[in-house]
Amino acid sequence: MFITLEGPEGSGKTTLCTRLELFLVGKGHDVVSVREPGGTLIGQEVRGILLDQGNTAMVPQAEFLLFSASRAQLVREVVQPHLDAGAIVLCDRFLDSSLAYQGYGHELDVGVLREISDFVTAGLQPNLTLLLDIMPEEGLRRRKQDPDTWNRLDAYSIEFHSRVRSGFLSLAHDNPNRWKIIDASQSEDEIFGAASQLLLKIIENRGE
Repeated sequence: MFITLEGPEGSGKTTLCTRLELFLVGKGHDVVSVREPGGTLIGQEVRGILLDQGNTAMVPQAEFLLFSASRAQLVREVVQPHLDAGAIVLCDRFLDSSLAYQGYGHELDVGVLREISDFVTAGLQPNLTLLLDIMPEEGLRRRKQDPDTWNRLDAYSIEFHSRVRSGFLSLAHDNPNRWKIIDASQSEDEIFGAASQLLLKIIENRGE
């Protein structure tokens, strides 16, 4: 089963992904947790380029293609092999982030991005996507509390981040069977409680 976590900056995806991995392992499941961009040696190098605050000249098209390069490596090197082996794969961001950030945020053609993404992922789609929804102002306030992790994407305008959030909500609205929205303005424990119970119910229904 392939599960992705999506949401604006500061929504708590990384923290939740770690807690869900421990929760599912404790329930006896074989779980692999990865993140985007990254998850492989090549992906980590691409991540450094993408998040470097010095790379302000990067155009949206290059940004999308760099994310896609990291994603292509991750799918083939890590995600698909573990799915084939029967594991549950948790992914902190996936192709929907590109649709939200470069599509809605940068206002690139979402249709074109979908076509390229289909090639990049070999058609792989998540079975379940958890959207941690939060107002961009609150999410960025949280991010600023840890200045060491502040990156180039965080520094985009509030208008950009508002378009990203709208993009995520639009994607979720268009595919409610795959997307489940969680209010990320709650505490970490409340978010984990909602996500873990939802996840457990879906996995049990699938017979995983």
